[in-house]
Amino acid sequence: MTSAAAHRRLATEAWESLLRSQVAVMRELHKEPIFKKVGSREYDVLFNLSRCPTGWLRLNELNDNVLLTQPSISRLVERLEARGLVQRRTPDDDRRGVLIGLTEAGAALQKEVGRAHVRNIMNLMEEGLSDAEMQTLLELTGKLREAVAGRAAAPADEAATPATSAT
Repeated sequence: MTSAAAHRRLATEAWESLLRSQVAVMRELHKEPIFKKVGSREYDVLFNLSRCPTGWLRLNELNDNVLLTQPSISRLVERLEARGLVQRRTPDDDRRGVLIGLTEAGAALQKEVGRAHVRNIMNLMEEGLSDAEMQTLLELTGKLREAVAGRAAAPADEAATPATSAT
């Protein structure tokens, strides 16, 4: 096998391992009883809203942080609003925009589910990885996210060209 072919194989195997690990972990976490109160996608929206310093996110900003299409997020927000967990308002600077924020009930539910979710994450991670391995995983996934962000910021023709290494 050529060096380039070996590199391609390693890259695809690493990607597949990362993806399969994420799927396995998420499936295990979503078995937890706490997700009967709120679905994982709904929790993801509540979590993202809870982390917003102003307490409000534009619908399109929320779309940047969750793995759903814009129409799916809109429907999910409607369901959360009907349950009294989120509220909408129009921003002062953009009458066409929509801001989404947590209600008191939404914030309380996010905290309750979040605490249980963090405990479950901690237990699962501790079963599989040492502290040093978790730190390495954190660094590697951060590095990968930075590379993707840099690629997204690059001009289209530059992003399509794979980088080559001098080593």
